[in-house]
Amino acid sequence: MCKKEHLSKTYQETSHSVSVSITPVFTDLESSDGEQYYIWAYQVRIENLGKQIFHLRRRYWKIIDCYGKIHEIMGEGVVGEQPVLKPGDIFEYTSAAPLQSPSGIMEGIYFMVNEHGKEFDVKIPACSLDSPYQRQSIN
Repeated sequence: MCKKEHLSKTYQETSHSVSVSITPVFTDLESSDGEQYYIWAYQVRIENLGKQIFHLRRRYWKIIDCYGKIHEIMGEGVVGEQPVLKPGDIFEYTSAAPLQSPSGIMEGIYFMVNEHGKEFDVKIPACSLDSPYQRQSIN
């Protein structure tokens, strides 16, 4: 059986010469409308557009479902790594976000440190998480 996915658009934001692109993908086979369990895989691309080396130290994600329930995720690095990016380097990873509602939004911050020890934040763009199970009504 093939894994059915629904590709979403790519969301991109650049701050402090760091480009962050997120492409969320709704995954049907890992989601269940009857059990109110919905999964999005998302591909992240982080690109160093600047002239300094930086180290991604921590992350913060805020995921809000369509009912307004907020789930916050904080931790060291991403997917078990704390990548160091030289000018022109790209780091990509894939992760997933579960929701108990058929749609939502996620956004966040990467906490970085440059080669001189100066800390700075890089915004993770807000991404819409829309599933085919979202029932829409026109008022």
